[in-house]
Amino acid sequence: MNVSDFNFELPQELIAQDPLEERSSSRLLVLHKNTGETEHRSFRDLKSYLQKGDCLVINDTKVIPARLYGVREETGAKIEVLLLKRREGDVWETLVKPGKKARPGTRLSFGDGLLKGTVTDVAEEGNRLIRFFYEGIFEEILDRLGQMPLPPYITHELKDKNRYQTVYAKHDGSAAAPTAGLHFTEELLEEIRDMGVEIAHVTLHVGLGTFRPVKVENILDHHMHSEFYMVEEEEAKKVNRAKREGGRVICVGTTSCRTLESATGEDGILKAGSGWTDIFIYPGYRFKILDCLVTNFHLPESTLVMLVCALAGREQVLGAYEEAIKERYRFFSFGDAMFIC
Repeated sequence: MNVSDFNFELPQELIAQDPLEERSSSRLLVLHKNTGETEHRSFRDLKSYLQKGDCLVINDTKVIPARLYGVREETGAKIEVLLLKRREGDVWETLVKPGKKARPGTRLSFGDGLLKGTVTDVAEEGNRLIRFFYEGIFEEILDRLGQMPLPPYITHELKDKNRYQTVYAKHDGSAAAPTAGLHFTEELLEEIRDMGVEIAHVTLHVGLGTFRPVKVENILDHHMHSEFYMVEEEEAKKVNRAKREGGRVICVGTTSCRTLESATGEDGILKAGSGWTDIFIYPGYRFKILDCLVTNFHLPESTLVMLVCALAGREQVLGAYEEAIKERYRFFSFGDAMFIC
């Protein structure tokens, strides 16, 4: 299976640069995976496809303002640091630009010395390990100095950084938003609960590997990045109960999907716990627990579009994408949504 099998032509102007004023006013393309039939609706209409006894699974990770601008103390040269994941304590794996001169021992300063760091090692793919030094609470300093790490295809400045955050974001740790969740409002979630739909929270901290292109021709040669996930006991019970009683498990976003599929045994039972997952879902994969998926429109040749094709079939998904392009849907992080049922 070649990466080019998941390519499609996307007009540049369909890449959404800004979030809509009202989160849930985005469009919704519904794809019925068993028939290939499509419908064009509003995101608020998602309720009409949900049923009492279903379980909606959301990823409550919170994006940290992970992009820092500073200087190298030795020379005063400008430097950009992107926090990827906390290794331990105050040591973070980071992406540094320019990276060549950020050798072990290099001292960095941010916010006129409010935050300092020393490069301690070079990790995989040239990423740098940095130990940070500061007085006070790291998260508060980061909130003051850092910027939201928007994807490279978004060139507009984000006026309100809360718009790159779901309304249910809780656990700090992501370098990118679980964007399918950006469409939900508190009101819409309350209406869904009132219908008798259970809402289960899981956590997967989204890494920048999400945006990395697949660089091999045969997708079986692709090595997935790893991401940290957590499933609490009470949340696992909600999902398992819905499945046991004949309800559907509906994941909001590929991150919720990857969490559930990683934490579910071959017996189809979701297990509570935490760990790192590098699960790669592509056509031929047999889903263990997921029934339906709420998702955005993804980049050509990305692992995300491969996951969607695994659920609904490559030809059907690419056909739906072609239809979305024809109907001028908005694509990627701030774009419209798709419901595969």
